[in-house]
Amino acid sequence: MAYVFTFWTFYTLYKEYKLITSMRLHFLASQTRRPDQFTVLVKNVPPDSDESVSEHVDHFFSVNHPYHYLTSQVVYNANNLSDLVDKRKRLQNWHDYYENKYCRNPERRPTTKTGFWGLWGETVDALDYYSTEIERLLNEEATERDRVISDSKAIIPAAFVSFKSRWGAAVCAQTQQSSNPTLWLTDWAPEPRDVYWPNLAIPFVEITIRRLLMAVSLFFLTFFFMFPIAIVQSLANLESIEKVLPFLKHVIELPAIKSFIQGFLPGIALKIFLIILPTILMTMSKIEGYTSLSSLERRSAGKYYLFILVNVFLGSISVGTALQNLKAFLNESASEIPVTVGVSIPMKATFFITYIMVDGWAGVAAEILRLKPLIIFHLKNAFLVKTERDREQAMDPGSLGFSTAEPRIQLYFLLGLVYSVVTPFFLPFIVIFFGLSYLVFRHQIINVYNQEYESGAAFWPDVQKRVITAMIISQLLLMGLISTKDAANSTPVLLVLPVLTIWFHYYCKHRFEPAFVKFPLQDAMVKDTLERATEPNLDLKTYLQDAYIHPVMRKEKFDRRLTLEEDEESLLVPTKRTSRRSTPGGSKRGSDREGADY
Repeated sequence: MAYVFTFWTFYTLYKEYKLITSMRLHFLASQTRRPDQFTVLVKNVPPDSDESVSEHVDHFFSVNHPYHYLTSQVVYNANNLSDLVDKRKRLQNWHDYYENKYCRNPERRPTTKTGFWGLWGETVDALDYYSTEIERLLNEEATERDRVISDSKAIIPAAFVSFKSRWGAAVCAQTQQSSNPTLWLTDWAPEPRDVYWPNLAIPFVEITIRRLLMAVSLFFLTFFFMFPIAIVQSLANLESIEKVLPFLKHVIELPAIKSFIQGFLPGIALKIFLIILPTILMTMSKIEGYTSLSSLERRSAGKYYLFILVNVFLGSISVGTALQNLKAFLNESASEIPVTVGVSIPMKATFFITYIMVDGWAGVAAEILRLKPLIIFHLKNAFLVKTERDREQAMDPGSLGFSTAEPRIQLYFLLGLVYSVVTPFFLPFIVIFFGLSYLVFRHQIINVYNQEYESGAAFWPDVQKRVITAMIISQLLLMGLISTKDAANSTPVLLVLPVLTIWFHYYCKHRFEPAFVKFPLQDAMVKDTLERATEPNLDLKTYLQDAYIHPVMRKEKFDRRLTLEEDEESLLVPTKRTSRRSTPGGSKRGSDREGADY
């Protein structure tokens, strides 16, 4: 039966991967024109003493992509400006609130206090105060915007580079630009609404250090997360609380308080930790420096799945306290771990069936009812909503929380594969869960959630890897379980399954995954040819010129420092200044042979 379930999983995974790959390629070939189809994100632009970052980028791509390069937009470190804009919008919202209040009662001017949230400080006229503060912030915005535009230090060594065709962008995004593989790093640009602008200003070297630190932090968070939970739950013990806080002894002994502490406090403490976990993991992903919302969600989903695998699955099937489990795993050899865990698998079947009904079925029901967002909306409406803008934001359903929803579903894949052979009675509960999940999430995605970005199914390779990981875990645990039974001699027969699973994974990876990380040049050329035939007068430069400007600067006119303002079709590329570092042939500044060298 282990072979039956393994080969059935192979068949369904292969069929699904093939279908999704076909749908992705069809989507990319049929979708309407978008700026990210023509644009690549270039990072780690090397410094040049002769040219600014903007000139250096224009020069490099004019020389190395002379037939296809169109324009570029350097990346400004506008994080401070963004903070000022956000602050000014909040003050504008308060001004609108007091203005509406004054319109309803013109006989009395509204007042506020200048302290935190208007709770303390000097009492002043609200309309005059917020008008003055808004005017001050507008002046600060203008000053900061001028500084960003004029200060060379505000320009970071990265740029969005656009090309005249999809074919040219695909060639640039999928090739090495320099003999030094750490310079001129190119990758497909996220679509404009998918860009996470604050992380574009992080230097390349700093990103490497940040990711190392976050990897270490994730290790400790994953494997030692049980300790703060154990500490909090131990405090829920009456004797512990009375020992730490003896003056509360008389209060704790009250029947109602005693029942609450013993019955609810441990579960509430665990729930609070699990509620704040996704926020912690998303913050860690942002610190790592990923430059798109989709990549942030992908990384957070990977971290969350690792946490669930270790703390929910392995933690639940292990018996004893956290310290005892850790000591047992550290003292025994690696070959004994599957045996230790495998023996616990059948005994925990009832627990996981209950877990599926409580967390899975009830979670799906809560998803369709959306009680939590409903309660949060009414709380916001009662205490935070001041204007119609606030009400619209409070009513926003948001997008599908992929970073938490997908790993939770992957846990049920893992449970189904682990118990498919060991406890077949488990399978109907899994089937019911996935049937309900399909109906509910299909409805929510179509009718409820807003689409934050479009990735073209770029998440699927990660989903495939996690199912493969679940298969290998289930096979190893099955071998550990069988080795303790009378059929221990048949264990070597199962050794073939992990090998076949790994081979299947690499086959699918080489067969289908390139479609999720690369764009076929043939499809790019077909789409370019069709577009030139249907729209011969398309002004692509005008279409792209403002696509990748920072949102806080998008409505402002500022110097883009473009060097290709002459004839775009010319094969000779005129440049304002030359740099021997990026010019083939070693041309010299001021030489009469500059044009010939180019």
